[in-house]
Amino acid sequence: MTQTVEQAYAEVQRLTRARAKNFAYGIMVLPRDKRRAVAAIYAFAREVDDVADGDLPVDEKRRRLEELRSSLDSEPSDAMSVALADARRRFGIPRDALEALVDGGLQDLEQTRYGTFDDLRGYCEKVAGAVGVACVAVYGTDDVERAMTLGISLQLINIMRDVAEDEQLGRVYLPQDELARFGVTTLAIGPEWRELMAFQAQRARVHMDEGLRLLGSLDRRSALCVSTFAGLYRGQLDRMEANGFDVFSASCRLSTAAKLGVVARGLWR
Repeated sequence: MTQTVEQAYAEVQRLTRARAKNFAYGIMVLPRDKRRAVAAIYAFAREVDDVADGDLPVDEKRRRLEELRSSLDSEPSDAMSVALADARRRFGIPRDALEALVDGGLQDLEQTRYGTFDDLRGYCEKVAGAVGVACVAVYGTDDVERAMTLGISLQLINIMRDVAEDEQLGRVYLPQDELARFGVTTLAIGPEWRELMAFQAQRARVHMDEGLRLLGSLDRRSALCVSTFAGLYRGQLDRMEANGFDVFSASCRLSTAAKLGVVARGLWR
């Protein structure tokens, strides 16, 4: 049975609270309509990730990802598609950005290594930059370039944090030429590893600083949302650095109290 729009939004917000490790803390400061719309974008991105990272055969994953693409043009029925269709109508969320998320999921089925950062950046644009582009339509700005750059910075931090988890999936996102340049032959703690990761951290910070220039085009609550996202990821990056980039045995994730502290500091400012 087709869900009502209110029921659909309630469901995607429940999903966001339950599954989003950082996203939920940023959007809590948004007005209701924007908060619900961004939760609908998250629900779509989450579904893409769950399919791409799941245990189904590759052909079945590919079929389901293409179904998600087709759902953007179909009559909505489930909670995610109903909420997303309404959010797209209200805020003009670009279809291209949502399609890019699907393209990124499909790329994960085919490609497990990236030769250079330019190669990796193209992937990051699909799986994270596209989320930024979709969200800025909700925030109310057309600065898609900085939204893309900020999304890339967050994905670079994800890649650093999730090295071990991704390796278990058979994926290595760190650029192959940079692994070779720093003399990293295995993904393990050592001086070469720390030098490589320090280099990755600096790149992520440069992208974040440029992406945060987006804030000047946003209203106060949207700017607070975006700066909260950035603050949460910066906190994880700081923790990685403090742990000597031991992303294999030490936790780099922030506690709930630390995350709420980021939100509180943003509200105070």
